[in-house]
Formats: sequence, C-alpha cells, structure tokens
Amino acid sequence: MKFINYLEKISGVSIFPIISLVLFTAVFLLVIIYAMKTSRESISEMENLPLDDN
Repeated sequence: MKFINYLEKISGVSIFPIISLVLFTAVFLLVIIYAMKTSRESISEMENLPLDDN
C-alpha cells in the first residue's frame, strides 16, 4: 500500500498543507520586510563582522 493511501484515510489531513503554505508565506514576507527596513549602516556593520578583529 502506498503512503498516499494512508494519508487519504486520515480525516482533516488536507488542512496541513494549507497551514504549511500560510506559515511559509508569513515567514518569507516577514524576512522580506525586515530586510527592506534594515538601515544601510546596520547592513554594512553585519557585512564587516567576519573581518573584524575585535
């Protein structure tokens, strides 16, 4: 028996892909908003962190 047959027998299983898609989209949008609102000085400071000797 294939795995998809097991999933078809579970009631309400179709909601999980929708929840996953909504969560992924929400996190993706939050990261985009955070990246756009971050100041250039902060980004420059983060870029130079690996090269900083302190």
